[in-house]
Amino acid sequence: MNYNIISSCSKGNATVIRDIILIDCGVSFKQLIKVYNNLKIVLLTHIHRDHFNKSTIKKLAEERPTLRFACCKWLFEELIKCGVDKRNIDVLEIGKKYDYKLFKIVSIKLYHDVPQCGYRIFFNDYKVIYATDTRTLDGISAKNYDLYLIEANYTKEDMEERIKIKQEQYKYAYEFRAKENHLSKEETDKFLIENMGENSRYVYMHQHIEK
Repeated sequence: MNYNIISSCSKGNATVIRDIILIDCGVSFKQLIKVYNNLKIVLLTHIHRDHFNKSTIKKLAEERPTLRFACCKWLFEELIKCGVDKRNIDVLEIGKKYDYKLFKIVSIKLYHDVPQCGYRIFFNDYKVIYATDTRTLDGISAKNYDLYLIEANYTKEDMEERIKIKQEQYKYAYEFRAKENHLSKEETDKFLIENMGENSRYVYMHQHIEK
């Protein structure tokens, strides 16, 4: 298996690529118990708890003292606060390619309500793009990748209906925030159609689950 989606929703996010790369760490340590020993690196996107569980990151750093963590500049100090040794943290520049020998990584600028990024991951025989918690993918291209892990948080039709129901009751309900900060299925489908090749696979990530 090339990927293992441990969780992808507002309750927690964590995806393992080829057993060695963890993207997002927004779940309990218990949920990582079967995978954490094989990890080479943890890629982090933004500060929201469902992507950045401080207690889990602290536990990972304790259990795997040489494990590498990579993030953009806005998460560096937060990782230090979690007890991660700064020597184990790689601060990535958006758009720059980093070579880890077994794979290469490029961070992607995304647009959320806090500083946020996604990732491109390149193996010799496999290309992955990961993008969740963003209001747009405008300006991003990923032609003929093998795996697309892309947010499809809501359908526009369903969202408009839910907003009609809730607009008088909850001015700051999830639906109002989601439209401004998350990607719709329609926008994701457009991106996939424009980029996927014949052998590409995709997964709809971070789909909203009605409580």
